[in-house]
Amino acid sequence: MFNTRVIVPLCFTWLLLCSITSAFAVPMKSNPNQKTINISVGEWPPFLSESLPYQGVAAHLIKDIFSEAGIQVNFTFLPWGRAYHDTYNGKYAATAVWMHSKERVKNYYYSDAVLSEKFVFFYKKDNHFEWHNFNDLRGLIIGGGLSYSYGPKFDKAVADGIFDLSQVSSTEQNFRRLSAGRIDAFAEEINIGYHTLYNQHPELADTITHHPHPILLNNSFLLFPNNAEQSEELLQIFNLHLKQFRQDGRYQAYFKGLEQGDYRLSKPSMQ
Repeated sequence: MFNTRVIVPLCFTWLLLCSITSAFAVPMKSNPNQKTINISVGEWPPFLSESLPYQGVAAHLIKDIFSEAGIQVNFTFLPWGRAYHDTYNGKYAATAVWMHSKERVKNYYYSDAVLSEKFVFFYKKDNHFEWHNFNDLRGLIIGGGLSYSYGPKFDKAVADGIFDLSQVSSTEQNFRRLSAGRIDAFAEEINIGYHTLYNQHPELADTITHHPHPILLNNSFLLFPNNAEQSEELLQIFNLHLKQFRQDGRYQAYFKGLEQGDYRLSKPSMQ
């Protein structure tokens, strides 16, 4: 998360971009001479999932970035804690994807940002819900996930008693509670929310929407264990090609596909 950079003619690059930005981002062709590395990941659809097309958009992107550098990636799906510890103990070359924390910096090198997440409030369309600062939520019951933090401002609003926070273990539960009127809105990353809605509760899709004002903007990263000899080289290679993907538009094409539903089991357009 090694490096024979291939220089391709301009016309080929243009054709490749066109193919990626069409209905679905296609995988790069594999090279039989590629080096292979193993990366541990956790289930986090639609970004990472063993059951989704290309194993999710983040897996697709990471695999294609390394493929351009002559490296084939195999993903192993594990519980998150095991993925973290097994990678540091030498079983995997890297682990994906993780938010920044002071504790993780002690054990891992961080790549440049792989994902940019946007957390928003989901609510029922027939309920008036408007907010621009947390004081606008005074007196409401807001849903959330167990052990989740949605940023220091959100946490302070909870501590100050501006609104009641009711937490459950899954996004699916929050959609059911929202539909039943037991909560006024709930916080979730926008892509995760719509992925869950369309795949777990498609019957509710026409009744629920999100507020565009973000609760939190956050980045996630590919981590390389700082006790492994190859990690610094892999980090440099990954960052170099990630930068190239951003510069020539390929990076954005993957996430355009995500917005269009290309990495869902079912494929309606995002609202």
